[in-house]
Amino acid sequence: MSVNFQKDGDNIVTLTLDMPGRSMNVLNEALTAPFMEAIAAIEADPAIAGVIITSGKADFVAGADIEKLFQITEAQTAFDLVQQFKGFLRRLELCGRPVVAALNGTALGGGLELALACHHRIAINNPKAKFGLPEVKLGLLPGGGGTQRLPRMIGIQGALQLMLEGKELRAEEALQQGIIQELASDREDLLAKAKAWCLANPKAKQPWDDKKFRWPGGDSRSPGNGQLWAIAPSMASAKTHGNYPAATNIMSCVFEGGIVDFDTGCEIESRYFVNCALSPVAKNMIGTLWFQLNAINKGKSRPEGIAPSKVSKVGILGAGMMGAGIAYASAKAGIQVVLLDNSLETAENGKDYSSKLLDKAIKRKQQTAEGKQALLDRIRPTVDFGDLASCDLIIEAVFEDREVKATVTRKTEALISADAVFASNTSTLPITGLAQASVRPENFIGLHFFSPVDKMPLVEIIVGRQTSQQTLARGFDYVQQIKKTPIVVHDSRGFYTSRVFGTYVMEGLKLLMEGQHPRAIEMAGLQAGMPVGPLAVHDEVSLSLSLHILQQTRKDFAEAGKPFAGHPADAGLEKMVTQLDRKGKKAGKGFYDYPENESKHLWPGLQQAFPLAATQLPQKDLIERLMFVQANEAAKCYEEQVVLTVADANIGSIFGWGFAPFQGGALQYINAYGVANFVRRANQLSEQFGSYFAPAAILVKMAEQGKHFE
Repeated sequence: MSVNFQKDGDNIVTLTLDMPGRSMNVLNEALTAPFMEAIAAIEADPAIAGVIITSGKADFVAGADIEKLFQITEAQTAFDLVQQFKGFLRRLELCGRPVVAALNGTALGGGLELALACHHRIAINNPKAKFGLPEVKLGLLPGGGGTQRLPRMIGIQGALQLMLEGKELRAEEALQQGIIQELASDREDLLAKAKAWCLANPKAKQPWDDKKFRWPGGDSRSPGNGQLWAIAPSMASAKTHGNYPAATNIMSCVFEGGIVDFDTGCEIESRYFVNCALSPVAKNMIGTLWFQLNAINKGKSRPEGIAPSKVSKVGILGAGMMGAGIAYASAKAGIQVVLLDNSLETAENGKDYSSKLLDKAIKRKQQTAEGKQALLDRIRPTVDFGDLASCDLIIEAVFEDREVKATVTRKTEALISADAVFASNTSTLPITGLAQASVRPENFIGLHFFSPVDKMPLVEIIVGRQTSQQTLARGFDYVQQIKKTPIVVHDSRGFYTSRVFGTYVMEGLKLLMEGQHPRAIEMAGLQAGMPVGPLAVHDEVSLSLSLHILQQTRKDFAEAGKPFAGHPADAGLEKMVTQLDRKGKKAGKGFYDYPENESKHLWPGLQQAFPLAATQLPQKDLIERLMFVQANEAAKCYEEQVVLTVADANIGSIFGWGFAPFQGGALQYINAYGVANFVRRANQLSEQFGSYFAPAAILVKMAEQGKHFE
């Protein structure tokens, strides 16, 4: 049985949720059906003095059954499903006995909503456990009464912040917020405290079921919340540009629920939940950020038949921002780190990067002084290549220069063991070419991290022409060991992420060269769902770096005797850097000016350098040009087998450069647009703005066959 029913000598019933054959409890019929039977048994037995709900798994309840929800296409079906779930939660909190949620681990989404329906919540103080309502991250809203219970429990403002951000709290944070009432040291302490509370509170009921109930901080009509409702919707709209209906629906649930009784508020929530659940946004986000992401994390792109591996010691060549970030991520995962640079001072500075990150974590109470020291003790700064000898993985993060990389490759390989893996953190230089400096190219691979490493979740694994499957598997295992998401791509110039991301920033520059207003260009990027406009992000990446890559590419093509087509915006890039000396954010001037102690602003000289056209394009055209150029290039990468799976392409686009999450990724954007419609529109853009918009051959074929990316 999924629900184990036990009654002790004091007539306290413990319901232990433990679904057979699953590593985590999930709220589906296999769990809720026996749960409802247990509630019925409690209601029928007047001798029962209290109820404790806990889990037989490592965590409490993971949440709702996303797979079942994803398959629903009819509004009534979705409404009935969520109302049924609310119904049994309501029976639980109105059963006439004290009910305690004994949270032995993580409770997210529907799992936390189940806990909120209990009269008291106690959690083991486990630093790995998380508590929250993160449904917004999948385009949904809490549908099990979360938008009604949480505001009535901790206040409207606090509840909105948690739900709109989808924030996941540690146990101590949840205690501070008032979501959890007590902490326990272990399972025995947890159950003992739960039982004691039941015995001490025989007439417990929810605050909102008391006639004297008053909202903490006031209901929706209170003066204290008046200012919130006056500005919150406009702030959300400015942030989301209307791309995330779940955010608006969450606010509507809380506002409307704040002027009606609890049960009416729950029905209101159900109707807004249906609106979210059936929306294209939720379907896009669930398909990619749930199913495809889970497939990647379960090893979809990892070679089969190769035993799992773990890195015990990693050597990092280069202690700059990237190398320092990789060192921190590795040490955080418990790996010994050798951080090497040309000078000990530079290497020490690289280690100090970790120290500063840890100081911030201590201030947020996410780290202790002891934990900080233990992590720092795992990082050894050095200038001696001999210290790399015992490393089983080397990650080269030196300057993007082929000769510099070749030199450190040879020096390192002369010292490390024959079976050690050598990885390059290059973002653009082909791995097969870099591996020519190696005496064992089968052990050579690309591990492309993203900046800042401590925040960015993705690592792009690049397989060179001679990279072995064993090396790929070891690289994949290391990326998961440091709690990052790996995607696997085949070697090519720019690989997948840099190649497609480059189309976004270069299209922004192309629009500027055509005379489109820079503010309109930037706004189009934001309205499309990108985190930063194309001109601003180009500044952050560095215009001088883009020019260096362009020059290196031209040189490589010339040496190979191949023609180089280039991009229509190359001339604009050269003009910005060489003629105008505008090299980007690091230099303090690019498309934007970066005055000290002031916010950045678009450089006033842009309109003189790139005069405005008499006719400005509709904003819709700007948005589609920025999105189509990325999606079409992603399709070409898939066609050329640079990226091997739809999941890697979609997750890589969202996690790698921030492709609009609500679209579900670059290839899902094409699916949602309709492949045939995309091809038709791409042809129009090609005729009007340039042949590089012409649809990828694979898209033309898919349109003819009525297929889509799966």
